[in-house]
Amino acid sequence: MVMTRGAIMRSAPGEWEVVDIEFDDPRQGELQIKLTASGLCHSDDHVATGDLPMGIYPIIGGHEGAGIVEVVGPNTPGWEVGDHVVMSFLPGCGRCRWCASGQQNLCDLGANLLTGCREDGSFRARIDGEDAGQMCGISTFCERTVVDVSSAVKVNPDIPLDKACLVGCGVGTGWGSAVNSAEVRAGQTVIVMGVGGIGINAVQGAAHAGATNVIAVDPVGLKTEVAETVGATHSFDNMADATEFAMSVTNGQGADSVIVTTGVLESSHMAEAFAATRKAGTVVVTALGNPENSMLEVPAFELTLFQKRIQGSLFGASSPSRDIPYMLEMYQAGQLHLDELVTNTYSLDDVNTAYEDMHAGKNVRGVVVY
Repeated sequence: MVMTRGAIMRSAPGEWEVVDIEFDDPRQGELQIKLTASGLCHSDDHVATGDLPMGIYPIIGGHEGAGIVEVVGPNTPGWEVGDHVVMSFLPGCGRCRWCASGQQNLCDLGANLLTGCREDGSFRARIDGEDAGQMCGISTFCERTVVDVSSAVKVNPDIPLDKACLVGCGVGTGWGSAVNSAEVRAGQTVIVMGVGGIGINAVQGAAHAGATNVIAVDPVGLKTEVAETVGATHSFDNMADATEFAMSVTNGQGADSVIVTTGVLESSHMAEAFAATRKAGTVVVTALGNPENSMLEVPAFELTLFQKRIQGSLFGASSPSRDIPYMLEMYQAGQLHLDELVTNTYSLDDVNTAYEDMHAGKNVRGVVVY
C-alpha cells in the first residue's frame, strides 16, 4: 500500500480537489508508477462539467501522463523498476478482435474507461476508506498511481517525460485524426476546426501528410499563432471565412476533409464542417459533446448525392502500443513538435487554475509537473 496525493472530482459539475489517496500494491500484471508529468486534456474538463459522466464518484482525474516504474507486480515479466513509461488512456489487451485487427484503440478493455474499475469490477484506490475510481484506469492527476500493464507503454529514457506525456492522448488523437481517420493525402486542402490540445496536432498530422493547404480555425489568437508554427498554412477565427478560402483554392469544390476538434461538440459545428467539405470528402468528428444532448443533423440529400463521409475518431484511430513509440521517434527526429505545444506548467494544487487558463484561451496545452 502507498499513500499519495491526487486531484479528485466528488460529483459533477464540480471542481478538482487535491486529497490524500491510498493505493493498493500492484497485483500481477500491474505497475506502481511515480508520475513525472500529466497533460491537462479537455476531456478532464468534460468530467468537471458533467459532459462526461463517470461510473463512480469520487473519481481520480487525469488520463495523459508519463512517469517511472517504482514497483512491478508479482509474476509480471517484461517490466523493471526504473522503466520509463507513457500511459495510454486506451488500454490494449492484444487479444480481442480489435487488437488483433490493428484497431487497438477499440480494445474491449475500453469498456471500463469511465467506470473507474478494473475488468473484474475491483478498485485499486481508496479515499477515507471508500473506493475511488481511476479515470481511464490510470488517474494521472496523482503523484503515484497503479495501472494495468495494458495501459502502459515503455519508452526511451532519453526522452523528457514532461513532453512525452502528451502522446498518451492529445498528440495521437489529433495526429491520427488527420493521418488515419481523414486519410489526408499530398496536395489536399484540410480544415481543422478548433486548434487546442487536439486540433493543434491534427494540424501537424495534415502538414506531415503533405496537404498543400492546412487551414486552422479558432477564435483564440494564441492557438492559431501556434498552429502556424507547427504546419498551418492559413488561419481564420471563424468557419465562414475558412470555408470561403477553401472554396477559393479548390475551384469551388471545398475542403477534402474537415476535422472537428472543438472543445465541446455542437450540432452547429457539424453543419459548418459538412457544408465546407467537397463531394466525396470526409468530415472527421473527434470532439466530444454532452451524451444527453449531442444529436447531430446533416442534410440527407447532400449526404447521399454528394457521397460525403462522416467518420468518428477515437484516439485518431491509433494503436497506442505501436504508435506512441513511433510518435516519440518522430519527436526525436524533429518531425513532430512537442515542446512548442506546452504553453504553461502547473503544480498539482493549481489544477483548477490551469483549467481556468484553458477556458480563458491562455493554453494550447497545460502540463502538471510533479
